[in-house]
Amino acid sequence: MAWNWLGFGLALGVQLAALPVFAADLETIRDRGHLVVAVREGWQPLSFRCRDGTLVGLEIDIARGLAAEIFADSEAVVFEVVPNRDRLPAVLDDRVDLAVAGLTLTANRQRLVSFSPPYYLDGAGVLVRDARLQSLADLRRRRLGVLQGASTVAVVRHLLPQAVLTPLTSYQEALSRLSTGQIDGFAGDVTVLTGWQQNYNGYYIMPTLLSAEPMAIALPKGTQYNELRALVTQTVTHWHHSGWLEERATFWGLP
Repeated sequence: MAWNWLGFGLALGVQLAALPVFAADLETIRDRGHLVVAVREGWQPLSFRCRDGTLVGLEIDIARGLAAEIFADSEAVVFEVVPNRDRLPAVLDDRVDLAVAGLTLTANRQRLVSFSPPYYLDGAGVLVRDARLQSLADLRRRRLGVLQGASTVAVVRHLLPQAVLTPLTSYQEALSRLSTGQIDGFAGDVTVLTGWQQNYNGYYIMPTLLSAEPMAIALPKGTQYNELRALVTQTVTHWHHSGWLEERATFWGLP
């Protein structure tokens, strides 16, 4: 699928009023000698641990790429593993310099932090076991699992009003129900579904996305961080022009 990354990223990169934060500016980061980045773990293929315990994935590549840009050394980065609820607080509370942690751009989040241009376009997709299911029309009157309270619920109800929705409490329950045939498909984040597809045989992500949500690097607001934000923006933009981001996404098996 083709997306206008740069135009979309620059439009969303317009920042709202600055709030006081206490993260390090670029000069301080350079003096320190390494970049501190908030990441998640257990989110294959974005950020997860391989067999030897090393963090790998698309978002880890991005963090190392930024370290290489700042220090000419991709190893000059310290990873701060955070749960989902701490991804923005880690930036705001001076625990990290920036976050590359599956954060999607929203108006509410832009009031708190700045964002780079998007590095990947996530969205809601449908994981199935029957490879013959190829279009939204094939899902009419099918049993679809959705996480309770997820934004995906409204999307599925709008696009597939005749589908029979089954509310689920966790991704683990979704995988169990799908594997036993209690549901025909599960609607969730494409990045998560990709990890399932890579770890378990016999699962397929349908080619049509239900929604699209840009993921971007979160950085602190404030004029003192202008140089850091400019460097990150220029680097991500260059990665899109050169094809590096798309190559890394393909390497990690992302659609």
